[in-house]
Amino acid sequence: MSDARQDLAGEPHDRAGTAARLNWLRAGVLGANDGIVSTAGLVIGVAGATSANGPLLTAGVAGLVAGAVSMALGEYVSVSSSRDSERSLLDRKRRAIATSPQAECRELAQIYQAKGLSADTAWRAARELTTNDAFAAHADAELGIDPHALVSPWNAAAASALSFSLGALLPLASILLLPPAIRIWATFVVVLLALALAGALGATIGGAGRTRAVIRIVVGGGAGMAFTYLIGSLLGTTL
Repeated sequence: MSDARQDLAGEPHDRAGTAARLNWLRAGVLGANDGIVSTAGLVIGVAGATSANGPLLTAGVAGLVAGAVSMALGEYVSVSSSRDSERSLLDRKRRAIATSPQAECRELAQIYQAKGLSADTAWRAARELTTNDAFAAHADAELGIDPHALVSPWNAAAASALSFSLGALLPLASILLLPPAIRIWATFVVVLLALALAGALGATIGGAGRTRAVIRIVVGGGAGMAFTYLIGSLLGTTL
């Protein structure tokens, strides 16, 4: 019986951990996708104006660094703001529990009753959870926050920068390593295949249809690269 209770007690943490890992994986796929699309558009646009490796390398590396820094800063600010809001909510709830424990227990019982439990069962559950860990119970039921699993803005920023950089390396390497005669069209193909894979993986993680996701991202990425190539060709001819 005790083993069963231990297993049941561990299930929410396992589910929370799985959800967190899936969120990180989804964010990684999206970051890599951004790196692929933005860098591919940049280097193909420059390749439309010149075939020299120097400008291509400079533009590609500059785009990779700028994009990675931008992604990291954006993710850091976003997650920091979210974390500050969560901490503020948790602090207010902690003070409320300390000053009005009975009222907070009744509020918890009302939440469980609203979710479908009978009044007696909801009250017993609220009292038992309050006795065990009132703060964790309220944080979960009222706020939907795990106080022990707040996302680190530094980790989020590093993961975002890394995934963007890895995605950006693909079109950069392709445009630099392939022979000049085929580098543009070959890079188109390589990037579209990578986008199709990223779209399918992202859809699988999110539980969505893969075909529509792949078509959407491939068409969008292809149109973006074609547009930047056209602009680069026009500017290269004019200049």
